[in-house]
Amino acid sequence: MPAHSPKSRNRERELKSGGRLDFLVLSKPPAALQRAASEPPSPRHRAVQQLEGPGSGLGLRRDSASSSSQPDDDCMKLNPSLLGIALRSLLAIDLWLSKCLGVCATEDSPWGSARPIMKLIEVSGHGIPWIGGTLYCLCKSDSTAGQEVLLNLLLALILDLVLVGIVKSLVRRRRPTHNKMDMFATFSVDRYSFPSGHATRAALGGRFFLNHLVLAVPLRVLVVLWVCIVGLSRVMLGRHNVTDVVCGFSMGYLQYSLVEYMWLSSSNLQTFLRLWGLK
Repeated sequence: MPAHSPKSRNRERELKSGGRLDFLVLSKPPAALQRAASEPPSPRHRAVQQLEGPGSGLGLRRDSASSSSQPDDDCMKLNPSLLGIALRSLLAIDLWLSKCLGVCATEDSPWGSARPIMKLIEVSGHGIPWIGGTLYCLCKSDSTAGQEVLLNLLLALILDLVLVGIVKSLVRRRRPTHNKMDMFATFSVDRYSFPSGHATRAALGGRFFLNHLVLAVPLRVLVVLWVCIVGLSRVMLGRHNVTDVVCGFSMGYLQYSLVEYMWLSSSNLQTFLRLWGLK
């Protein structure tokens, strides 16, 4: 029996190495391992490295894609929409045109001498003279047909005051900067500009007169001219912008259609007069 068997030699090796076991790769010899390390990685191995590596090419491509998408998002946020550009342009044109037409805003304006006449036209479209005159005519009228027309006109004027006040309090558009606040009998909502109450009242009253009063052709032309002059005077006095007057005309036109739809007949008129003690 030899002096040193393989088992004894292994035990001596373990004692010399401090009890550690040295594991050798038996599947591949050292030369094969060196060749595998020197060979370039396979495509599959490269794909795994790209997915696992924190600084891999895939991460760089993702960063570059996100960085390239950020400027596009910023451009979309910075560039306003076509609708916004159109609205701002219309607003700028409205303010510029209103300032150019405000030739009677003050006594020092180019047409400052015509300011008293414009203020007289302003009073002709005010709500207090209209409501007071309608009430007076309603009390003095003896005709049932006339009372019916005047009562509906009174209700239309009250409806106009309520709707214009609501819209002004909701929109809260300030009056033009060149306006001089010396208007006749103003209320809290009159510090706002949109829409023009004089324009709504003029359009409403104009349609009412043309449809319910028998007028000659010259008088009908005068009614239309009065409506146009009232709207123009609002801009010339600096009270309103052009869009305030245009929207006021549209609103007054629609209000008359609503009054026609809710028209009170003669029977309703008698009931109304009895409730108010007018008959």
